[in-house]
Amino acid sequence: MKKENDKIDNVFQKVNQNWDVEDLQDGHNKRFLNKLKTKKRSKKYFLPLAIAASIALLLGISFFHKSEEKVNEFQFASKETRQTDSIFTVVIKKELEKLNEKKSPENRKIINDALKQMKVLDQDYEKIIIELETNGESKQIIYAMINNLQTRISFLQTVMQHIEENEQLKQLPDEKTV
Repeated sequence: MKKENDKIDNVFQKVNQNWDVEDLQDGHNKRFLNKLKTKKRSKKYFLPLAIAASIALLLGISFFHKSEEKVNEFQFASKETRQTDSIFTVVIKKELEKLNEKKSPENRKIINDALKQMKVLDQDYEKIIIELETNGESKQIIYAMINNLQTRISFLQTVMQHIEENEQLKQLPDEKTV
């Protein structure tokens, strides 16, 4: 045990030679206490400022969030009409996402043309919605709405099939003549 204590003492003796053991200047204690007091004062002003900034941020977020909320277009329509629209809309969005995933320089023209046609179909759909608002639900208007939604879905699926066929044709090796 004594040998271990001697080793520790040797370590401390080596380290002790490198320590700064100079005396502090006069008034060091007062300067240190003054610095502590000034730091506490700045924290007193920081806390209310931080709280005010947090409140302003929360109010801003809630204001913009409320203004961005989409008002349901079909408040006047029946529950079945709203459900039909929401189901078809989800399918159309998924098909559009699939189409956008296939974007490439080879497919760019096809996709751009398809998106232009989708805009035309969207405009027709908006006219149907206006008609639905104006005249209320009738079999003809509901049929036109569903027909438009089905047309958009089948159109997107046809475009996807066309793109996939083009990709398969490009993967086939060229014919070799003997």
